Amino acid sequence: MPKEMQVNSDVLDVQRFFNGNIVGKRAYVSQMIDLPLVQSRFISRMKRDSSGYRVNLNVFVYHCLEAFERQTAEAVQAETAEEFYQKLSEVLKVIDDMLVRFRDTQPHDPKWHVYFEQADNYLSWMLEQRLLKMLTKAPKSSSTSEERQRVLEFCQAENEYRNVQRYNSAMTMSDPNRIANKMILLKRLIEQGVVFKEELQELGGILQKAVKGVATALVMLVVYGLVLEAANLLSGLTFALVGTLAIIYGFREIFKDDVRHIIWSYLQRGRPLFARKLIDGVSKQVVAHQKIWLAFLRHSEIPEKVERLLRRRHRQSFQDADYLHYRIDTNTTSGSFRKGYQGIQEQLMFDLSPFARHLERGQGNIFTEQGGKISKNTIEKRYQVNLVICVSEDKDEVEYRRYKITMNRSGIVDLDFSGEVEYERAEAHSQENEAKMP
Repeated sequence: MPKEMQVNSDVLDVQRFFNGNIVGKRAYVSQMIDLPLVQSRFISRMKRDSSGYRVNLNVFVYHCLEAFERQTAEAVQAETAEEFYQKLSEVLKVIDDMLVRFRDTQPHDPKWHVYFEQADNYLSWMLEQRLLKMLTKAPKSSSTSEERQRVLEFCQAENEYRNVQRYNSAMTMSDPNRIANKMILLKRLIEQGVVFKEELQELGGILQKAVKGVATALVMLVVYGLVLEAANLLSGLTFALVGTLAIIYGFREIFKDDVRHIIWSYLQRGRPLFARKLIDGVSKQVVAHQKIWLAFLRHSEIPEKVERLLRRRHRQSFQDADYLHYRIDTNTTSGSFRKGYQGIQEQLMFDLSPFARHLERGQGNIFTEQGGKISKNTIEKRYQVNLVICVSEDKDEVEYRRYKITMNRSGIVDLDFSGEVEYERAEAHSQENEAKMP
């Protein structure tokens, strides 16, 4: 973050920022989460193990909707209506085939059928809602009216299917608030067994108490030394002695917190702030342990790999910066990790509103002349934050991605992907650029 943003350790409490502005969700993930791969092999596993049917069903629906979001992201960004409906029609074909296979796996046991109804109802409704939302933002063209009609017919068919199955009452369907609240409830039920329950623990509590005691002891050692020296110089109980003692104890209150802060900052540097347990919502077993770091770093503490990636900017973009470091280390427990899933998917959302509070509005005007006429354009002050993401499943292989976040006091203006590199390639590119520099 550029220094002019004035977001640093003096104004931003990292623990408060973590508790109030970082939200995460962690869930089982399978390699078969893209729509073409969500097929019978995955669904058949649900039928073999009746005890895990509900969990496998929920995982299927959860990742199916996420795969739909990923594969329709390109269609949303299409500039022309023809390109939009071409990409969307490809996804619809896969969805239609997937729904047929999915609904062919209905269980015969009534106690499991209720779980299927919940999942099928939620999946059908969410697909319809997301398609209708996409159509409201789709590029319009008279030449794509037939393609648009096919999407609408798919949505109408899903709506009719839910009515035939009597998944929702007429009263619920007639009230948008009731149907939305019901789907929120179904979403929570779907996420049970998929999204992990969490237990967060703040680390360093005992150490912090020990630091407080040591800081108090050090300050009192100096204070009592000064008190003895004052008693020797000023014999007897006099106003001068009382005044001197008052000044000594006043300085004790001033420096006690400073000494504690210095000792704590020294001992805490580089240590994790929090520990988190991820618990399977069904088996109640601990699936993984996480350690979490969040702290401001000095420039000298930036890893060399990240520093070389940040150097890949124009020289005029170089400026003094503050560095906020967030790190999560996850270690899974193989014995309690549910079979059939390859890993943990972690979604993080950072709320940058505490950053925006410190930014200047900085509005001004730019004047342009054309044909003898002068026009005035209002501008706003913007700031650019560099975000570097490092992901490693193996310590020997690290993937780096850099994004540029443009923001003003009102919020995020733009998010630009600036490249994806591995360390070896980033290092070679950096050395090549340095060789070209005058």
